[in-house]
This record gives sequence, structure tokens and C-alpha cells, in this order.
Amino acid sequence: MNDYQSPEILAEEGKRLYADGKYLLAAEVFASAARAFAAQGDAPMAAEMKNNQCVALLQGKQVQAALEAVSDTEAVFAGAGDLRRQGMALANQAAALEALKRRAEAADLYERAASLLEQAGEDQLRADVLRSLSALKARKGQGLDALIAMQDGLGGVKAPTLKQRILKQLLRLRLW
Repeated sequence: MNDYQSPEILAEEGKRLYADGKYLLAAEVFASAARAFAAQGDAPMAAEMKNNQCVALLQGKQVQAALEAVSDTEAVFAGAGDLRRQGMALANQAAALEALKRRAEAADLYERAASLLEQAGEDQLRADVLRSLSALKARKGQGLDALIAMQDGLGGVKAPTLKQRILKQLLRLRLW
């Protein structure tokens, strides 16, 4: 593992390390891949590697470092017109902010991420983001808002999984 390897090889090595549960080592390799892609002038792939680094750092409980890694990636994807990855970058930032107990900021970013993913036609990713938003609102004691976020997320899924279909049915029940 070094910065002299191709960025593609570094990216694959980072994914392997992550899959093996070696999160902090994976984060280092993703950082090297980001630098290598940046050196080649591939800003979107460099930002993608920073997003991967963020996820690995979150898994490794290095929350502040995760937020720092992902802080500029949303703008890169916005500049490239990539709504899907822009939404994912915002969701990663939101997850880091949530872990830092900055819940209001996290909720705002989850909502922005969900909107971008809806525009990109990514209904499953949007549902995942809204599920995270729902869990955050539930932890904040905002039960009704949590249910609305969950229902909104499931409503846009074109091909729901069995679990999602069951949740949709449960959310349709009137409890009052």
C-alpha cells in the first residue's frame, strides 16, 4: 500500500480491507486513492474515495476525521452534475454530524440528501436516507415526524423489498 500504486488498485485494496473489517487501514488506503485520483485530475473519483474514507472512519469510530474527510465532496459532485453521488455525500456528512451529536445539522443534510436522491431517481437510496432521518427524529422525541419521514421514504420506492412492504402496511394502520 503506497501512493505510487494506481488509484484503481488502491481503491480495490481499500474495499477489501473494509470488507475484512480493517476500517482504519481501509480509511488510510482510501485517502491514498483520493490523492492519486486528484493527481490524475479526476476530482469526482477523488471525492468518491473521500466518501469511502468517511464511511470507513465512521466504522472505526473516528467521527471528527470522518466529517473532515467528506466535508468538500458534495461540492465536487454538484460541480460535476452528479446528483446521486452529491446526495450520498450529504448523507455521509449527515451521518458524521449525527455521530457528533449535531442532530439539527444532520437532519437538514439528510433532508437535502433525500431531495437530491429523489431527483436522481434513486428511490432505494432515498428510502435509506429517510430511514436514517426517521431514526434521528425518533431519538429526538419527534415520533410523528419520524413516522412521516419513514412513510415518505417508503412511498417513493418503486420495487419495495418484503420488509419495506410490511413497513408500508404497518404505517397505513390508524392508531388513533
